[in-house]
Amino acid sequence: MIDALFSRNTGEKSMNFSLRTLCTIILSITLVGCAGRPPQPVAIVQATDSYMDCAAISIEAQANNAKLQSLGGEQGNKVAQNVAAGVAGLFIWPLWFAMDFQGSADKEEAAINSRNQYLAVMAQQRRCGAPHPAVAATTAPSIR
Repeated sequence: MIDALFSRNTGEKSMNFSLRTLCTIILSITLVGCAGRPPQPVAIVQATDSYMDCAAISIEAQANNAKLQSLGGEQGNKVAQNVAAGVAGLFIWPLWFAMDFQGSADKEEAAINSRNQYLAVMAQQRRCGAPHPAVAATTAPSIR
């Protein structure tokens, strides 16, 4: 059975695969799986949100903004890689399998932006950044 698949009998018109064709198909399928990393979006609402104080909300928002900057650089690199692979693929077609169509950076960026909006609402609800009434009432009157 296997010998029939890999036979090199050129006189017959049959649907026999050569070993080279089979290896090309397997390599192509393997390369498609390596084209990009899967997206890892952050959850908008997390289990520890109810325990966060104003300082923790601020720190997480700053960390999210730093992550957004790194994702922007990654996204630019992926665009350049896809353009290079697309152009080179005109001459060497297997390079088309190196193109990244998953859009990981875009999906993660959208999730982080949603998380930052949620953190802003939490900060507003907890009155982070607003003067506390007790502090405002204890200020000393000015002497004239």
